[in-house]
Amino acid sequence: MAGDFTLDLSLQVGKYDIQKLLGKGATGTVYLARDTFTGKEVALKTIEPEVFRDPEFGTVYRSQFLNEASLAGKLRHPYIVQILDAVVEENSGHIAMELVMGGDLSQYTTPDRLLPVADVLQIGFKLCGALDYAFKEGIVHRDLKPANIMVVKGNDIKIADFGAAFLRKSQVVQTASMGSPYYMSPEQIEGKDLTFHSDMYSIGVALYELLTGKRPFGGATIEALVDAILHQSPQPPSSIRADLPKDIDAVILKALGKKPDHRYASWNEFAIELSKVGQLVLPPGAIPDSEKFVALKGVEMLSGLTDAELLELAGAGTWSRVEARKTLIKEGEAGSSFYFLAKGEVKITQKGRLLNLVNGREFFGEMSWIYGGMLERQATVDSMTELLVAEFEPEALARISLGAQLYLTRALVRNLVDRLTLANTRLAR
Repeated sequence: MAGDFTLDLSLQVGKYDIQKLLGKGATGTVYLARDTFTGKEVALKTIEPEVFRDPEFGTVYRSQFLNEASLAGKLRHPYIVQILDAVVEENSGHIAMELVMGGDLSQYTTPDRLLPVADVLQIGFKLCGALDYAFKEGIVHRDLKPANIMVVKGNDIKIADFGAAFLRKSQVVQTASMGSPYYMSPEQIEGKDLTFHSDMYSIGVALYELLTGKRPFGGATIEALVDAILHQSPQPPSSIRADLPKDIDAVILKALGKKPDHRYASWNEFAIELSKVGQLVLPPGAIPDSEKFVALKGVEMLSGLTDAELLELAGAGTWSRVEARKTLIKEGEAGSSFYFLAKGEVKITQKGRLLNLVNGREFFGEMSWIYGGMLERQATVDSMTELLVAEFEPEALARISLGAQLYLTRALVRNLVDRLTLANTRLAR
């Protein structure tokens, strides 16, 4: 498979039919391929035999490949490229990964192609959630950079290339200090033990570059670059890009602290700060994914869902801002969806009689959803104040993980029973 880019489309690797070349690097090739068992398209990374036989770096490349292959089926998060399958042989191997066709974030790191500031901060928020999940699974990525963050669409991203990852729970021997010099933390350069703070530093560099079109540190030689990373202070991002609020400076520069304890104490703390400054640059009426996640995170009945499942749920809803005195559900109409009230207050009436007042972070409309749309709406729901609300249709919910679906169904049934009990009490008066 090495050599000329012309492809024999009859080529097969394991159970995968090669469709076309997606990219070629120093150690391997990535193809668009089709799984002959499932018919699903995947990104297939292959390693050439001569790579493993390289006398100087063969052991390092094998270690990287084994690291990534060992994650097959293990990392399941909306913002991490899923590794579906892996085969490692003595002199070759291949890894099948989730296909993401939007390119990577490196295409948005030049001054003439920068993303909107609000999108960059949302990307940062999502990266925090994904890397918090990875660290709890025992993984430090160690090679985070824009080129390893794939674009799904808009500000939806997925982290890729865990080949350099340090697996704390694994027996894989780490054979070399790996990473891209511009994005390496001071402690990684010095060969010290790494925690999530090293990845946090790398994300700080990537966000700085995405915001300004310039890396925080540079140098004419590797020695000069290393000296800058270890000893120099970066320019505040707002001094490079005029439309950046100065509040962003403190958030990004804290992530670039020289020592781990100079950075944020947790991914969650970093995410919260990114969300706060993100509010300063949102377009009017926009509903960022961070706001959706935070709203669902505060719901007690959903406390058993993981952050990854909450992100899935947030993505399954159709979110909107609704003004006061608007009807969301009308008694007697058909419907199969249910609603989540993130902010505001609604009143629920039946035949003109008040059944309930529902405040923020509550669900309503569950009965028609539970009956699969075969039951007419039993009550009318009107907004009393301005609302932030999400509507969930059965088709969208069917795409989230089965465990999350089951948990959500049980929670909604319990919620409905509580509400019917309250309504019966009021009607009996």
